[in-house]
Amino acid sequence: MNGSSTEPTGQALAPPSWEDLVTSALLGTDRRPPAAAVPGREAPVALLDAAAVVTLRRRAGLRPASAAQRPEPAPEDTRPALPAAAARRLALLLADRSGGGGGGRRGSSPDLMELLPQWLAAANAHGYAAPPQALPALLDAARGRTDLRPAVLEFAGPRALWLARLNSDWRFALRSAPGGGAALPDSEDGEAVQRLWQEGLFAERVALLSALRARTPAPARELLTATWATERAEDRLMFLDALRTGLSAEDEPFLEQALGDRSRNVRATAAELLSALPGSALAARMAVRATACVAVDRTGDSPTIVVEAPPECDRGMERDGVAARPPAGRGERSWWLGQLVEAAPLGTWPGRLGGRTPEQIVALPVADGWQGELHAAWCRAAVRQRDAAWSRALLGIPSAPEAGGPGAVSLAERAKLLAALEDGERAEWVAGFIATHGLSEAFQLLGVCGVPWAAPLGRAVVDALNIARDAGSYPWSFSGVMGLAERCLDPAEAARLDGLLAIPDEREDASPGAGGYWAEAFQRLVSTLRLRAAMATELSGTSPSGVRTQPPEAAV
Repeated sequence: MNGSSTEPTGQALAPPSWEDLVTSALLGTDRRPPAAAVPGREAPVALLDAAAVVTLRRRAGLRPASAAQRPEPAPEDTRPALPAAAARRLALLLADRSGGGGGGRRGSSPDLMELLPQWLAAANAHGYAAPPQALPALLDAARGRTDLRPAVLEFAGPRALWLARLNSDWRFALRSAPGGGAALPDSEDGEAVQRLWQEGLFAERVALLSALRARTPAPARELLTATWATERAEDRLMFLDALRTGLSAEDEPFLEQALGDRSRNVRATAAELLSALPGSALAARMAVRATACVAVDRTGDSPTIVVEAPPECDRGMERDGVAARPPAGRGERSWWLGQLVEAAPLGTWPGRLGGRTPEQIVALPVADGWQGELHAAWCRAAVRQRDAAWSRALLGIPSAPEAGGPGAVSLAERAKLLAALEDGERAEWVAGFIATHGLSEAFQLLGVCGVPWAAPLGRAVVDALNIARDAGSYPWSFSGVMGLAERCLDPAEAARLDGLLAIPDEREDASPGAGGYWAEAFQRLVSTLRLRAAMATELSGTSPSGVRTQPPEAAV
Protein backbone atom coordinates (compact mmCIF):
# COMPACT_ATOMS: atom_id res chain seq x y z
CA MET A 1 0.00 0.00 0.00
CA ASN A 2 1.24 3.59 -0.65
CA GLY A 3 1.44 6.54 1.75
CA SER A 4 -2.10 7.72 0.98
CA SER A 5 -3.57 4.91 3.09
CA THR A 6 -6.23 6.02 5.53
CA GLU A 7 -5.06 3.56 8.19
CA PRO A 8 -3.52 5.30 11.28
CA THR A 9 0.27 5.27 11.22
CA GLY A 10 1.84 2.59 13.33
CA GLN A 11 -1.30 0.55 13.83
CA ALA A 12 -1.65 -2.80 11.99
CA LEU A 13 -5.28 -3.72 11.81
CA ALA A 14 -5.96 -7.45 12.05
CA PRO A 15 -8.04 -8.53 9.07
CA PRO A 16 -11.57 -9.50 10.11
CA SER A 17 -12.60 -13.09 9.59
CA TRP A 18 -15.16 -14.04 6.96
CA GLU A 19 -17.50 -15.26 9.71
CA ASP A 20 -17.36 -11.84 11.43
CA LEU A 21 -18.25 -10.10 8.20
CA VAL A 22 -21.18 -12.44 7.55
CA THR A 23 -22.47 -11.89 11.10
CA SER A 24 -22.32 -8.10 10.65
CA ALA A 25 -24.15 -8.36 7.34
CA LEU A 26 -26.89 -10.53 8.83
CA LEU A 27 -27.42 -8.47 11.99
CA GLY A 28 -26.90 -5.09 10.37
CA THR A 29 -23.95 -2.75 10.78
CA ASP A 30 -25.89 -0.60 13.25
CA ARG A 31 -26.15 -3.51 15.66
CA ARG A 32 -22.84 -5.16 14.83
CA PRO A 33 -20.27 -2.79 13.30
CA PRO A 34 -17.60 -4.60 11.28
CA ALA A 35 -14.47 -5.49 13.25
CA ALA A 36 -11.47 -3.16 12.76
CA ALA A 37 -13.57 -0.59 10.90
CA VAL A 38 -11.61 2.42 9.60
CA PRO A 39 -12.56 5.66 11.42
CA GLY A 40 -14.50 8.12 9.30
CA ARG A 41 -15.87 5.50 6.91
CA GLU A 42 -19.56 4.65 6.87
CA ALA A 43 -20.10 1.22 8.36
CA PRO A 44 -21.87 -0.36 5.34
CA VAL A 45 -19.14 0.87 3.00
CA ALA A 46 -16.44 -0.35 5.37
CA LEU A 47 -18.14 -3.76 5.53
CA LEU A 48 -18.17 -4.11 1.74
CA ASP A 49 -14.54 -2.94 1.47
CA ALA A 50 -13.47 -5.44 4.11
CA ALA A 51 -15.41 -8.22 2.35
CA ALA A 52 -13.66 -7.37 -0.92
CA VAL A 53 -10.25 -7.50 0.74
CA VAL A 54 -10.94 -10.82 2.47
CA THR A 55 -12.33 -12.30 -0.74
CA LEU A 56 -9.21 -11.25 -2.64
CA ARG A 57 -6.94 -12.71 0.06
CA ARG A 58 -8.84 -16.00 -0.01
CA ARG A 59 -8.56 -16.24 -3.78
CA ALA A 60 -4.90 -15.34 -3.73
CA GLY A 61 -4.27 -18.16 -1.28
CA LEU A 62 -5.55 -20.83 -3.67
CA ARG A 63 -3.04 -22.83 -5.63
CA PRO A 64 -3.81 -23.37 -9.30
CA ALA A 65 -5.23 -26.85 -9.89
CA SER A 66 -4.83 -29.10 -12.87
CA ALA A 67 -7.60 -28.80 -15.40
CA ALA A 68 -10.27 -31.46 -14.90
CA GLN A 69 -10.63 -34.10 -17.57
CA ARG A 70 -13.39 -33.19 -19.95
CA PRO A 71 -16.28 -35.67 -19.92
CA GLU A 72 -16.84 -37.89 -22.91
CA PRO A 73 -19.50 -36.59 -25.29
CA ALA A 74 -23.03 -37.81 -24.67
CA PRO A 75 -23.89 -40.93 -26.67
CA GLU A 76 -26.05 -40.64 -29.76
CA ASP A 77 -29.72 -41.57 -29.56
CA THR A 78 -30.71 -42.86 -32.99
CA ARG A 79 -34.41 -43.23 -32.27
CA PRO A 80 -36.81 -40.92 -34.16
CA ALA A 81 -37.49 -37.51 -32.68
CA LEU A 82 -40.79 -36.63 -31.08
CA PRO A 83 -43.33 -34.80 -33.25
CA ALA A 84 -43.25 -31.10 -32.40
CA ALA A 85 -46.75 -31.10 -30.88
CA ALA A 86 -45.90 -34.07 -28.66
CA ALA A 87 -42.69 -32.33 -27.50
CA ARG A 88 -44.69 -29.27 -26.50
CA ARG A 89 -47.15 -31.49 -24.63
CA LEU A 90 -44.32 -33.17 -22.76
CA ALA A 91 -43.01 -29.79 -21.63
CA LEU A 92 -46.46 -28.91 -20.27
CA LEU A 93 -46.78 -32.23 -18.43
CA LEU A 94 -43.36 -31.82 -16.83
CA ALA A 95 -44.04 -28.22 -15.88
CA ASP A 96 -47.05 -29.33 -13.81
CA ARG A 97 -44.84 -31.06 -11.24
CA SER A 98 -47.26 -30.32 -8.42
CA GLY A 99 -49.83 -32.58 -10.07
CA GLY A 100 -52.69 -30.23 -9.27
CA GLY A 101 -53.93 -32.60 -6.61
CA GLY A 102 -52.98 -31.35 -3.18
CA GLY A 103 -55.64 -31.44 -0.53
CA GLY A 104 -59.36 -30.80 -0.80
CA ARG A 105 -61.28 -30.55 -4.05
CA ARG A 106 -59.33 -31.06 -7.23
CA GLY A 107 -61.37 -28.76 -9.44
CA SER A 108 -62.41 -29.48 -13.03
CA SER A 109 -58.97 -29.28 -14.68
CA PRO A 110 -57.11 -32.47 -15.67
CA ASP A 111 -54.27 -33.62 -13.42
CA LEU A 112 -51.39 -33.36 -15.86
CA MET A 113 -48.80 -35.12 -13.71
CA GLU A 114 -51.08 -38.16 -13.46
CA LEU A 115 -51.19 -38.28 -17.27
CA LEU A 116 -47.40 -38.36 -17.54
CA PRO A 117 -47.10 -42.16 -16.98
CA GLN A 118 -49.62 -42.80 -19.76
CA TRP A 119 -47.88 -40.35 -22.06
CA LEU A 120 -44.52 -42.02 -21.42
CA ALA A 121 -45.93 -45.49 -22.10
CA ALA A 122 -47.35 -44.33 -25.43
CA ALA A 123 -44.12 -42.53 -26.41
CA ASN A 124 -42.10 -45.64 -25.61
CA ALA A 125 -44.51 -47.79 -27.63
CA HIS A 126 -43.84 -45.50 -30.61
CA GLY A 127 -40.08 -45.78 -30.01
CA TYR A 128 -39.40 -42.04 -29.81
CA ALA A 129 -36.27 -40.47 -28.33
CA ALA A 130 -36.60 -37.88 -25.58
CA PRO A 131 -35.81 -34.26 -26.55
CA PRO A 132 -32.37 -33.43 -25.08
CA GLN A 133 -33.66 -30.27 -23.40
CA ALA A 134 -36.32 -32.31 -21.54
CA LEU A 135 -33.88 -34.78 -19.97
CA PRO A 136 -33.18 -32.82 -16.74
CA ALA A 137 -36.90 -32.34 -16.04
CA LEU A 138 -37.60 -36.00 -16.81
CA LEU A 139 -34.91 -37.14 -14.40
CA ASP A 140 -36.15 -34.75 -11.73
CA ALA A 141 -39.67 -36.13 -12.12
CA ALA A 142 -38.41 -39.71 -11.85
CA ARG A 143 -36.32 -38.80 -8.83
CA GLY A 144 -39.46 -37.73 -6.98
CA ARG A 145 -41.67 -40.60 -8.18
CA THR A 146 -40.24 -44.10 -8.24
CA ASP A 147 -43.20 -45.41 -10.27
CA LEU A 148 -42.04 -43.24 -13.18
CA ARG A 149 -38.47 -44.50 -13.25
CA PRO A 150 -38.70 -47.50 -15.61
CA ALA A 151 -40.66 -45.56 -18.25
CA VAL A 152 -38.54 -42.42 -17.88
CA LEU A 153 -35.26 -44.31 -18.22
CA GLU A 154 -36.52 -46.17 -21.28
CA PHE A 155 -37.67 -42.94 -22.90
CA ALA A 156 -34.59 -40.92 -21.88
CA GLY A 157 -32.27 -43.59 -23.26
CA PRO A 158 -28.46 -43.68 -22.94
CA ARG A 159 -28.15 -39.93 -22.40
CA ALA A 160 -29.96 -40.23 -19.06
CA LEU A 161 -27.16 -42.46 -17.75
CA TRP A 162 -24.56 -40.05 -19.13
CA LEU A 163 -26.20 -37.19 -17.22
CA ALA A 164 -26.61 -39.31 -14.07
CA ARG A 165 -22.85 -39.81 -13.89
CA LEU A 166 -22.42 -36.01 -13.79
CA ASN A 167 -25.11 -35.17 -11.23
CA SER A 168 -25.40 -37.00 -7.93
CA ASP A 169 -29.11 -36.09 -7.69
CA TRP A 170 -29.78 -38.49 -10.56
CA ARG A 171 -27.66 -41.41 -9.39
CA PHE A 172 -30.85 -43.45 -8.98
CA ALA A 173 -30.75 -43.87 -12.75
CA LEU A 174 -27.47 -45.79 -12.47
CA ARG A 175 -28.90 -48.00 -9.72
CA SER A 176 -32.09 -48.63 -11.70
CA ALA A 177 -30.35 -49.42 -14.97
CA PRO A 178 -29.21 -53.00 -15.61
CA GLY A 179 -25.70 -53.45 -14.28
CA GLY A 180 -25.70 -49.99 -12.74
CA GLY A 181 -25.62 -48.40 -16.16
CA ALA A 182 -22.64 -50.40 -17.38
CA ALA A 183 -22.71 -51.88 -20.86
CA LEU A 184 -23.26 -55.64 -20.82
CA PRO A 185 -21.15 -57.83 -23.11
CA ASP A 186 -22.69 -59.56 -26.10
CA SER A 187 -23.98 -63.02 -25.19
CA GLU A 188 -21.89 -64.48 -28.01
CA ASP A 189 -18.68 -63.14 -26.45
CA GLY A 190 -18.03 -66.03 -24.06
CA GLU A 191 -14.78 -64.63 -22.71
CA ALA A 192 -16.31 -61.25 -21.85
CA VAL A 193 -19.34 -62.92 -20.27
CA GLN A 194 -17.15 -65.10 -18.07
CA ARG A 195 -14.93 -62.17 -17.08
CA LEU A 196 -17.92 -60.04 -16.01
CA TRP A 197 -19.49 -62.97 -14.17
CA GLN A 198 -16.28 -63.69 -12.29
CA GLU A 199 -15.11 -60.12 -11.64
CA GLY A 200 -18.17 -57.86 -11.93
CA LEU A 201 -20.05 -56.08 -9.17
CA PHE A 202 -23.14 -57.78 -7.81
CA ALA A 203 -25.57 -55.53 -9.74
CA GLU A 204 -23.65 -56.18 -12.95
CA ARG A 205 -23.77 -59.94 -12.38
CA VAL A 206 -27.52 -59.88 -11.70
CA ALA A 207 -28.08 -57.81 -14.83
CA LEU A 208 -25.91 -60.18 -16.87
CA LEU A 209 -27.73 -63.26 -15.61
CA SER A 210 -31.14 -61.68 -16.26
CA ALA A 211 -30.17 -60.59 -19.77
CA LEU A 212 -28.76 -64.01 -20.65
CA ARG A 213 -31.79 -65.73 -19.15
CA ALA A 214 -34.13 -63.70 -21.36
CA ARG A 215 -32.26 -64.79 -24.51
CA THR A 216 -30.63 -68.14 -23.78
CA PRO A 217 -31.95 -69.73 -20.56
CA ALA A 218 -29.71 -72.80 -20.56
CA PRO A 219 -26.29 -71.00 -20.74
CA ALA A 220 -27.46 -68.59 -18.04
CA ARG A 221 -28.29 -71.51 -15.74
CA GLU A 222 -24.92 -73.14 -16.47
CA LEU A 223 -23.16 -69.89 -15.60
CA LEU A 224 -24.89 -69.84 -12.23
CA THR A 225 -24.30 -73.52 -11.58
CA ALA A 226 -20.56 -73.12 -12.00
CA THR A 227 -20.22 -70.67 -9.07
CA TRP A 228 -23.29 -71.58 -6.99
CA ALA A 229 -21.37 -73.20 -4.13
CA THR A 230 -19.20 -70.11 -3.57
CA GLU A 231 -21.95 -67.47 -3.68
CA ARG A 232 -23.27 -65.70 -0.56
CA ALA A 233 -26.74 -66.73 0.62
CA GLU A 234 -28.32 -63.35 -0.13
CA ASP A 235 -26.73 -63.37 -3.58
CA ARG A 236 -27.93 -66.91 -4.27
CA LEU A 237 -31.47 -65.80 -3.54
CA MET A 238 -31.31 -62.94 -6.07
CA PHE A 239 -29.67 -65.13 -8.69
CA LEU A 240 -32.28 -67.84 -8.17
CA ASP A 241 -35.06 -65.32 -8.60
CA ALA A 242 -33.70 -64.51 -12.07
CA LEU A 243 -34.58 -68.06 -13.16
CA ARG A 244 -38.28 -67.13 -13.19
CA THR A 245 -37.65 -65.83 -16.69
CA GLY A 246 -37.74 -68.74 -19.11
CA LEU A 247 -38.48 -71.28 -16.38
CA SER A 248 -38.74 -74.79 -17.85
CA ALA A 249 -38.38 -78.45 -16.99
CA GLU A 250 -34.67 -78.20 -17.87
CA ASP A 251 -34.19 -76.15 -14.71
CA GLU A 252 -35.54 -78.89 -12.46
CA PRO A 253 -32.25 -80.69 -11.61
CA PHE A 254 -30.62 -77.45 -10.52
CA LEU A 255 -33.67 -76.37 -8.50
CA GLU A 256 -33.88 -79.78 -6.84
CA GLN A 257 -30.27 -79.32 -5.76
CA ALA A 258 -31.18 -75.88 -4.36
CA LEU A 259 -33.82 -77.52 -2.15
CA GLY A 260 -30.93 -78.67 0.03
CA ASP A 261 -29.47 -75.16 0.38
CA ARG A 262 -28.47 -74.01 3.85
CA SER A 263 -30.57 -70.82 3.44
CA ARG A 264 -34.27 -71.19 4.23
CA ASN A 265 -35.20 -68.39 1.81
CA VAL A 266 -33.28 -70.04 -1.01
CA ARG A 267 -35.02 -73.35 -0.30
CA ALA A 268 -38.42 -71.67 -0.28
CA THR A 269 -37.78 -69.90 -3.60
CA ALA A 270 -36.54 -73.10 -5.24
CA ALA A 271 -39.65 -74.91 -4.01
CA GLU A 272 -41.90 -72.16 -5.36
CA LEU A 273 -40.26 -72.35 -8.78
CA LEU A 274 -40.54 -76.14 -8.86
CA SER A 275 -44.20 -76.04 -7.89
CA ALA A 276 -44.80 -73.78 -10.91
CA LEU A 277 -43.62 -76.71 -13.08
CA PRO A 278 -46.59 -79.13 -12.96
CA GLY A 279 -44.45 -81.99 -14.22
CA SER A 280 -41.68 -81.65 -11.63
CA ALA A 281 -40.90 -84.28 -9.03
CA LEU A 282 -41.61 -81.78 -6.27
CA ALA A 283 -45.06 -81.09 -7.72
CA ALA A 284 -45.72 -84.83 -7.77
CA ARG A 285 -44.63 -85.18 -4.14
CA MET A 286 -46.85 -82.28 -3.12
CA ALA A 287 -49.75 -83.81 -5.05
CA VAL A 288 -49.39 -87.08 -3.10
CA ARG A 289 -49.36 -85.19 0.20
CA ALA A 290 -52.25 -82.89 -0.71
CA THR A 291 -54.55 -85.59 -2.09
CA ALA A 292 -54.01 -87.62 1.07
CA CYS A 293 -55.64 -84.73 2.95
CA VAL A 294 -58.63 -84.05 0.64
CA ALA A 295 -61.27 -86.51 -0.52
CA VAL A 296 -64.98 -86.79 -1.46
CA ASP A 297 -67.38 -88.32 1.06
CA ARG A 298 -70.29 -90.01 -0.75
CA THR A 299 -72.00 -91.50 2.30
CA GLY A 300 -74.33 -88.56 2.89
CA ASP A 301 -77.24 -87.21 0.91
CA SER A 302 -74.88 -85.39 -1.44
CA PRO A 303 -71.15 -85.59 -2.16
CA THR A 304 -69.08 -83.49 0.24
CA ILE A 305 -65.39 -82.68 0.33
CA VAL A 306 -63.78 -83.78 3.58
CA VAL A 307 -60.42 -82.53 4.79
CA GLU A 308 -57.92 -84.16 7.12
CA ALA A 309 -55.04 -81.73 7.65
CA PRO A 310 -51.52 -83.18 7.99
CA PRO A 311 -50.71 -84.11 11.62
CA GLU A 312 -47.08 -82.95 11.38
CA CYS A 313 -44.58 -81.18 9.16
CA ASP A 314 -41.88 -83.78 8.54
CA ARG A 315 -38.39 -83.15 7.21
CA GLY A 316 -39.42 -84.08 3.69
CA MET A 317 -42.13 -81.42 3.70
CA GLU A 318 -39.70 -78.83 5.03
CA ARG A 319 -37.16 -79.72 2.34
CA ASP A 320 -39.87 -79.20 -0.28
CA GLY A 321 -40.52 -75.68 0.94
CA VAL A 322 -43.25 -76.10 3.57
CA ALA A 323 -42.68 -73.58 6.37
CA ALA A 324 -43.15 -75.42 9.66
CA ARG A 325 -43.90 -72.44 11.89
CA PRO A 326 -47.20 -70.66 11.14
CA PRO A 327 -47.68 -66.90 11.46
CA ALA A 328 -49.39 -65.54 14.54
CA GLY A 329 -53.05 -66.46 14.73
CA ARG A 330 -52.85 -69.43 12.37
CA GLY A 331 -53.18 -73.05 13.38
CA GLU A 332 -50.30 -75.32 12.46
CA ARG A 333 -52.31 -77.97 10.64
CA SER A 334 -54.32 -75.52 8.53
CA TRP A 335 -51.07 -73.68 7.71
CA TRP A 336 -49.42 -76.88 6.49
CA LEU A 337 -52.52 -77.93 4.52
CA GLY A 338 -52.68 -74.61 2.68
CA GLN A 339 -49.06 -74.89 1.57
CA LEU A 340 -49.51 -78.44 0.31
CA VAL A 341 -52.63 -77.65 -1.71
CA GLU A 342 -51.09 -74.47 -3.09
CA ALA A 343 -48.03 -76.37 -4.39
CA ALA A 344 -49.93 -79.33 -5.85
CA PRO A 345 -50.66 -79.24 -9.62
CA LEU A 346 -54.29 -78.28 -10.18
CA GLY A 347 -54.57 -81.02 -12.77
CA THR A 348 -54.40 -83.50 -9.88
CA TRP A 349 -57.82 -82.68 -8.46
CA PRO A 350 -60.29 -83.79 -11.15
CA GLY A 351 -58.95 -87.36 -10.95
CA ARG A 352 -58.85 -87.32 -7.17
CA LEU A 353 -62.36 -85.87 -6.76
CA GLY A 354 -64.43 -88.11 -9.00
CA GLY A 355 -63.58 -86.81 -12.46
CA ARG A 356 -65.28 -83.48 -11.84
CA THR A 357 -64.48 -80.26 -13.63
CA PRO A 358 -63.01 -77.31 -11.72
CA GLU A 359 -66.47 -75.67 -11.64
CA GLN A 360 -68.03 -78.80 -10.18
CA ILE A 361 -65.25 -79.20 -7.62
CA VAL A 362 -65.55 -75.62 -6.43
CA ALA A 363 -69.33 -76.03 -6.12
CA LEU A 364 -69.05 -79.01 -3.75
CA PRO A 365 -69.72 -78.28 -0.07
CA VAL A 366 -66.71 -78.66 2.25
CA ALA A 367 -67.22 -80.24 5.66
CA ASP A 368 -66.15 -78.91 9.07
CA GLY A 369 -65.48 -75.31 8.04
CA TRP A 370 -62.52 -76.05 5.79
CA GLN A 371 -63.96 -74.34 2.69
CA GLY A 372 -62.21 -71.00 3.21
CA GLU A 373 -58.78 -72.57 3.74
CA LEU A 374 -59.16 -75.00 0.83
CA HIS A 375 -60.50 -72.46 -1.67
CA ALA A 376 -57.88 -69.88 -0.67
CA ALA A 377 -55.13 -72.44 -1.35
CA TRP A 378 -56.66 -73.30 -4.73
CA CYS A 379 -56.72 -69.56 -5.50
CA ARG A 380 -53.00 -69.24 -4.78
CA ALA A 381 -52.32 -72.31 -6.92
CA ALA A 382 -54.36 -70.92 -9.82
CA VAL A 383 -52.48 -67.62 -9.64
CA ARG A 384 -49.08 -69.32 -9.41
CA GLN A 385 -49.83 -71.76 -12.23
CA ARG A 386 -51.77 -69.14 -14.25
CA ASP A 387 -54.59 -71.64 -14.78
CA ALA A 388 -57.50 -69.88 -16.51
CA ALA A 389 -59.98 -72.74 -16.03
CA TRP A 390 -59.48 -72.88 -12.27
CA SER A 391 -59.39 -69.08 -12.02
CA ARG A 392 -62.72 -68.93 -13.84
CA ALA A 393 -64.22 -71.57 -11.54
CA LEU A 394 -63.03 -69.89 -8.36
CA LEU A 395 -64.24 -66.48 -9.51
CA GLY A 396 -67.72 -67.81 -10.20
CA ILE A 397 -70.33 -65.66 -11.90
CA PRO A 398 -70.04 -61.96 -11.08
CA SER A 399 -73.75 -61.61 -10.32
CA ALA A 400 -73.62 -64.22 -7.54
CA PRO A 401 -74.26 -62.75 -4.07
CA GLU A 402 -71.02 -64.18 -2.67
CA ALA A 403 -68.99 -62.41 -5.39
CA GLY A 404 -69.49 -59.17 -3.51
CA GLY A 405 -67.97 -60.68 -0.37
CA PRO A 406 -67.16 -61.84 2.09
CA GLY A 407 -67.53 -65.39 0.65
CA ALA A 408 -64.86 -68.06 0.55
CA VAL A 409 -62.77 -66.07 -1.96
CA SER A 410 -61.90 -62.50 -0.97
CA LEU A 411 -61.93 -59.56 -3.35
CA ALA A 412 -58.13 -59.37 -3.15
CA GLU A 413 -57.93 -63.01 -4.25
CA ARG A 414 -60.46 -62.39 -7.02
CA ALA A 415 -58.31 -59.54 -8.32
CA LYS A 416 -55.35 -61.93 -8.59
CA LEU A 417 -57.46 -64.60 -10.26
CA LEU A 418 -58.65 -62.12 -12.88
CA ALA A 419 -55.05 -61.62 -13.97
CA ALA A 420 -55.03 -65.19 -15.36
CA LEU A 421 -57.86 -64.38 -17.79
CA GLU A 422 -57.65 -62.65 -21.15
CA ASP A 423 -58.29 -58.89 -21.14
CA GLY A 424 -61.72 -59.17 -22.75
CA GLU A 425 -63.01 -61.83 -20.36
CA ARG A 426 -61.54 -59.97 -17.40
CA ALA A 427 -63.30 -56.73 -18.38
CA GLU A 428 -66.59 -58.54 -18.96
CA TRP A 429 -66.45 -60.17 -15.50
CA VAL A 430 -65.72 -56.88 -13.73
CA ALA A 431 -68.48 -55.14 -15.71
CA GLY A 432 -70.93 -57.79 -14.52
CA PHE A 433 -69.68 -57.38 -10.96
CA ILE A 434 -70.23 -53.61 -11.05
CA ALA A 435 -73.68 -53.97 -12.59
CA THR A 436 -74.70 -56.23 -9.67
CA HIS A 437 -72.71 -54.95 -6.70
CA GLY A 438 -71.90 -51.36 -7.64
CA LEU A 439 -68.58 -49.55 -7.36
CA SER A 440 -67.98 -49.56 -3.62
CA GLU A 441 -66.06 -52.86 -3.73
CA ALA A 442 -64.78 -52.71 -7.31
CA PHE A 443 -61.69 -50.51 -6.98
CA GLN A 444 -59.07 -53.27 -6.71
CA LEU A 445 -60.82 -55.29 -9.44
CA LEU A 446 -60.68 -52.32 -11.82
CA GLY A 447 -56.98 -51.96 -11.11
CA VAL A 448 -56.13 -55.27 -12.85
CA CYS A 449 -58.15 -54.57 -16.02
CA GLY A 450 -56.41 -53.73 -19.28
CA VAL A 451 -56.11 -50.07 -20.34
CA PRO A 452 -58.04 -48.56 -22.01
CA TRP A 453 -61.05 -50.29 -20.51
CA ALA A 454 -63.11 -52.34 -22.93
CA ALA A 455 -66.41 -50.73 -23.96
CA PRO A 456 -68.68 -52.89 -21.72
CA LEU A 457 -66.53 -52.14 -18.67
CA GLY A 458 -66.35 -48.42 -19.42
CA ARG A 459 -70.13 -48.24 -19.81
CA ALA A 460 -70.64 -50.14 -16.55
CA VAL A 461 -68.38 -47.72 -14.64
CA VAL A 462 -70.02 -44.61 -16.09
CA ASP A 463 -73.52 -45.98 -15.48
CA ALA A 464 -72.63 -46.84 -11.87
CA LEU A 465 -71.20 -43.36 -11.28
CA ASN A 466 -74.35 -41.84 -12.75
CA ILE A 467 -76.54 -43.99 -10.50
CA ALA A 468 -74.46 -42.98 -7.46
CA ARG A 469 -74.88 -39.31 -8.38
CA ASP A 470 -78.64 -39.58 -8.89
CA ALA A 471 -78.97 -41.42 -5.58
CA GLY A 472 -77.36 -38.52 -3.74
CA SER A 473 -74.46 -40.70 -2.61
CA TYR A 474 -71.56 -39.18 -0.72
CA PRO A 475 -69.39 -38.11 -3.70
CA TRP A 476 -65.94 -38.22 -2.14
CA SER A 477 -66.22 -41.98 -1.57
CA PHE A 478 -66.01 -42.45 -5.36
CA SER A 479 -62.95 -40.26 -5.92
CA GLY A 480 -60.67 -43.29 -6.31
CA VAL A 481 -62.83 -44.82 -9.04
CA MET A 482 -63.17 -41.44 -10.72
CA GLY A 483 -59.38 -41.12 -10.74
CA LEU A 484 -59.06 -44.56 -12.33
CA ALA A 485 -61.66 -43.62 -14.94
CA GLU A 486 -59.63 -40.54 -15.89
CA ARG A 487 -56.62 -42.74 -16.62
CA CYS A 488 -58.31 -45.89 -17.96
CA LEU A 489 -61.62 -45.01 -19.65
CA ASP A 490 -61.51 -45.08 -23.46
CA PRO A 491 -61.32 -41.45 -24.68
CA ALA A 492 -64.08 -42.30 -27.16
CA GLU A 493 -66.47 -42.33 -24.18
CA ALA A 494 -66.12 -38.55 -23.71
CA ALA A 495 -69.08 -37.75 -25.96
CA ARG A 496 -71.33 -40.02 -23.89
CA LEU A 497 -70.53 -38.03 -20.76
CA ASP A 498 -71.64 -34.60 -21.96
CA GLY A 499 -75.09 -35.14 -20.46
CA LEU A 500 -73.58 -35.53 -16.98
CA LEU A 501 -71.88 -32.13 -16.81
CA ALA A 502 -74.86 -30.16 -15.49
CA ILE A 503 -75.32 -29.71 -11.74
CA PRO A 504 -78.17 -32.05 -10.76
CA ASP A 505 -81.02 -31.11 -8.47
CA GLU A 506 -79.98 -32.10 -4.97
CA ARG A 507 -82.13 -34.53 -3.03
CA GLU A 508 -83.06 -33.70 0.52
CA ASP A 509 -81.04 -36.62 1.84
CA ALA A 510 -77.99 -35.87 -0.34
CA SER A 511 -74.67 -34.62 1.02
CA PRO A 512 -74.49 -30.80 1.02
CA GLY A 513 -72.80 -29.59 -2.16
CA ALA A 514 -72.71 -33.09 -3.65
CA GLY A 515 -74.32 -31.97 -6.91
CA GLY A 516 -71.64 -29.40 -7.56
CA TYR A 517 -68.91 -31.88 -6.75
CA TRP A 518 -70.34 -34.47 -9.15
CA ALA A 519 -70.62 -31.92 -11.98
CA GLU A 520 -67.06 -30.79 -11.31
CA ALA A 521 -65.77 -34.39 -11.26
CA PHE A 522 -67.52 -35.28 -14.52
CA GLN A 523 -66.19 -32.09 -16.12
CA ARG A 524 -62.67 -33.08 -15.10
CA LEU A 525 -63.25 -36.60 -16.45
CA VAL A 526 -64.45 -35.31 -19.83
CA SER A 527 -61.60 -32.80 -20.07
CA THR A 528 -59.06 -35.50 -19.22
CA LEU A 529 -60.45 -37.92 -21.80
CA ARG A 530 -60.29 -35.28 -24.51
CA LEU A 531 -56.76 -34.37 -23.48
CA ARG A 532 -55.74 -38.05 -23.68
CA ALA A 533 -57.23 -38.23 -27.17
CA ALA A 534 -55.22 -35.15 -28.17
CA MET A 535 -52.07 -36.69 -26.71
CA ALA A 536 -52.57 -39.87 -28.76
CA THR A 537 -53.04 -37.81 -31.92
CA GLU A 538 -49.90 -35.78 -31.22
CA LEU A 539 -47.81 -38.89 -30.60
CA SER A 540 -49.03 -40.48 -33.81
CA GLY A 541 -47.54 -37.58 -35.72
CA THR A 542 -50.85 -36.58 -37.33
CA SER A 543 -52.97 -33.47 -37.05
CA PRO A 544 -56.61 -33.68 -35.92
CA SER A 545 -57.60 -33.70 -39.61
CA GLY A 546 -55.49 -36.79 -40.18
CA VAL A 547 -52.62 -35.06 -42.02
CA ARG A 548 -49.21 -36.34 -40.99
CA THR A 549 -47.12 -33.61 -39.40
CA GLN A 550 -43.69 -35.20 -39.80
CA PRO A 551 -41.82 -37.28 -42.37
CA PRO A 552 -43.07 -40.90 -42.56
CA GLU A 553 -39.71 -42.29 -41.48
CA ALA A 554 -39.91 -40.38 -38.19
CA ALA A 555 -43.29 -41.80 -37.18
CA VAL A 556 -44.07 -45.23 -35.84
